[in-house]
Amino acid sequence: MTVCTEKYFLTWDEAVQSGVQVAGGKGWNLGRLAQYGFKIPRGGVLTTCAYEEFIKYNCLQDMVNNITQTVTGENLDETNHQDSLNQLRSKIKAGTIPPLIVEELKAKLDTLGILERSVAVRSSASAEDSAKASFAGIHESFLNVRGMDIFKSVKECYASLWSNRAIAYRRKLHIRDDEVITGVVVMEMVEAQAAGVGFTCDPQTGRQNIVVINANFGLGETIVTGSVEPDTYYLDVSPWNSVPHLIERRSGRKEGLTCLNQDGGTQFVKTPELAGKQVLSEENIEKLGLLLLRVFEALGDCDQHQDVEWVFDGRDFILVQSRPVTSLPRRTFAALKNQPDIWSNGNYRDAVPMVLSPLIRRLTITTIDKILKSNYSEIGYSLPDGLQFSRFFNGRLYCNLSALQWAMYDAMGALPREFNIGWGGHQPEIELKDPKPYKGLRGMKRLWRGIKSVILINRAAKKAPEIHARFLDAFESLTQKGFSHLQDKDLIQRYNELNKISIEFTGQFSFLSGAASIPIGGLMKILSKYFGERAPMVLNALMVGGAAGITSADHGYRLVELAEIARRDNDAVKYFDGTAFDSLDWEGLPEGSAFKQAFREFIKEYGHRGVYELDIINPRWNEDPSYLLNIIRSTINTADLRQLKAKQKEKFDHAWQEIETIVPSNKHSSIKKLISKAQEGAAVREKTKSVLAVMMEVYRKIAQELGFRFCQRAIIEEAADIYFCTWPELVSILNGQWNGVGLKALITKRNVFMKEMESIAPPDIIMGDTPKYTEASPRSAGNFLTGVPVASGKASGKARLISHPAEGNRLQPGDVMVAPSTDPGWTPLFLKASAVIMETGGFLSHGAIVAREYGIPAVVNIPGVMTVIQEGWKVDVDGDEGKVFLKG
Repeated sequence: MTVCTEKYFLTWDEAVQSGVQVAGGKGWNLGRLAQYGFKIPRGGVLTTCAYEEFIKYNCLQDMVNNITQTVTGENLDETNHQDSLNQLRSKIKAGTIPPLIVEELKAKLDTLGILERSVAVRSSASAEDSAKASFAGIHESFLNVRGMDIFKSVKECYASLWSNRAIAYRRKLHIRDDEVITGVVVMEMVEAQAAGVGFTCDPQTGRQNIVVINANFGLGETIVTGSVEPDTYYLDVSPWNSVPHLIERRSGRKEGLTCLNQDGGTQFVKTPELAGKQVLSEENIEKLGLLLLRVFEALGDCDQHQDVEWVFDGRDFILVQSRPVTSLPRRTFAALKNQPDIWSNGNYRDAVPMVLSPLIRRLTITTIDKILKSNYSEIGYSLPDGLQFSRFFNGRLYCNLSALQWAMYDAMGALPREFNIGWGGHQPEIELKDPKPYKGLRGMKRLWRGIKSVILINRAAKKAPEIHARFLDAFESLTQKGFSHLQDKDLIQRYNELNKISIEFTGQFSFLSGAASIPIGGLMKILSKYFGERAPMVLNALMVGGAAGITSADHGYRLVELAEIARRDNDAVKYFDGTAFDSLDWEGLPEGSAFKQAFREFIKEYGHRGVYELDIINPRWNEDPSYLLNIIRSTINTADLRQLKAKQKEKFDHAWQEIETIVPSNKHSSIKKLISKAQEGAAVREKTKSVLAVMMEVYRKIAQELGFRFCQRAIIEEAADIYFCTWPELVSILNGQWNGVGLKALITKRNVFMKEMESIAPPDIIMGDTPKYTEASPRSAGNFLTGVPVASGKASGKARLISHPAEGNRLQPGDVMVAPSTDPGWTPLFLKASAVIMETGGFLSHGAIVAREYGIPAVVNIPGVMTVIQEGWKVDVDGDEGKVFLKG
């Protein structure tokens, strides 16, 4: 039973407040569209409570209960059940709508000014138009209804709840009858020059970067019923473009159109003269495409695709329905058809472990997918059309590891087990029918593609300084004059210019970031021959303290130097020791302060970085250096770069002595060259991430300008609200297609959504659509946990569970940092830690690279380590064997 309100007819605003159980799916979605600023017809919803009252008033509940209890999908066609259904439908159609409901409906429609106008009467069941079931075409709708015929149509909608097709649909989907209580939408008819359906994806192929629009002249009934062949338009909706781009049009025969009948209802008219004409102009197609993207962002939260019915009145597009696309064809490799998709947050947790802000979601998922796909397109390996490597789950990004494992195997011969070790995470391996990748002609092709990949990586590494400089110059030229002087439409153009640069850089990213993998592979091959299972331990020690300029490690070294400078600077000491220490007051230090001058240089060089910098909602260090200054404050008395370098040298020298003792001398030169190449490769990888951070800072600067403008115009409450908008919404306002009314309601909803998602623990993997939480790693008989050793050495200390860098003030020098994962924003915390333990991560993850560089023992990829180890426990970390001993 529905919890009824005092009202039987709801306005669109009231429908949103009452919820789907009262307003029904169609009514609730229309209410949300109205609330978020979309144009919809005047009207409202007769509630599901009105239906329940109607059934009670006409004494039909016993008949309903009998059908519910006796009719199944298997016996639906039996004569006695058909008789019962026919009798119930007849009684509903002949029934009396309670006078109170009649009077309220008439009064509300009169208030809306549509009582005497032509209206549409459409069913709005409580389970209709949901993510679980669409009920498309199951319940009745009536167009061009006038006067008292409205009540007749309402009863027809009620009766359609008990049609054969409705019963069969519910039974097929195992939906109980009492879950589907019908409301009825009553809304003004729109004079339709054209109408149709728009999908925010391609429902036929499953491609999610395409919007598909079906259009015909007249009303949309011809398209919904499939009675004519409409025009079909395909648009590329990549976030790299400010507006959707028409890429294909198919002109339908358009045998006729549906128009309003003078006496009520509709009529089909043959129109051979319109068959060759395009229904919508290219300008209006792209305008509609942008509108559909807004629906996807508003109702679908950038995750649930929408099926939208629209009407064009010659001036504007009016929306008359939106519902989720309930299923899409699965896009994957033929070899994986019988295996579930494995979605993992391993590796992604390094850079994007957070719930992403709405403004950056589509851009982030597109960027990451392009980076991954470039691995294959550039070596001539074809991926299935429409395959997506990334998806959102509760606002966080996950990678399709089954697809990625197969692509690495089939393209270049990498076995799933080897791939998983490098990727990090706790996902299972896909099943291979033939685990011999280099056999036969197919194997030769894999070998050749692998060689080509090596060539491209080496070429990228060689040209890295030139590539980095070129893109840094391009980003600088975009921002050097700022954006405040630009008109709104010029700002859209600047956004498009940034996108073009970003596309090119993203295409280079994959090979630049792979620069360390080849020399490390070569080192492992040599060392394994002489050290066996100890090879990773020796390799880790050889990578300590490289002089190759690893940017994410270098800014850590600089922070140690800054702490040392501050210790010798009396003004800085007073500043940091003050009881009323304010991290934002550093600019108040005297100009003669050595620390102030040095810190200013640091911000100039590294100020574009930030904690979780790939989400532009997060401030950069040049905006708010509090995090850095607190790190310096907590290490001012212990910072000792000379001691750190001495320990690094000691660790490297010890490893090299082993090389000289065990490995033949004729191999020493090759090993030294590979060490140097590996360190240079790590530097290229981290510098590439730094350039990516610069790119994201430019997007942030554009967002900040828009936040300022929109706040001044009262479109948003405060400038920071801009991060809870989306680019299609911002572009629609900037180009004058939308006045922004409804945006504040969207911002409020998204704020709540982000907080809710942030409170949910993210699963490690999702099998198909089922989230799986990896069980905590069991302790061995020796009371230790086992993970992947990524930085050699041993250390002991108190465990500090740090879930976010903002908690870094709890980490004291000598503590062992236990973290879920790390990105460059975590680097300063490594300076205080005696060792690092991480829940995820691989050999080339950020935490592994920085820990090796600093000479800090590190063990990563220990399932559930954040729950196994308790705050303050004494732990011993063995970065050689990959073990963490728990002392309690």
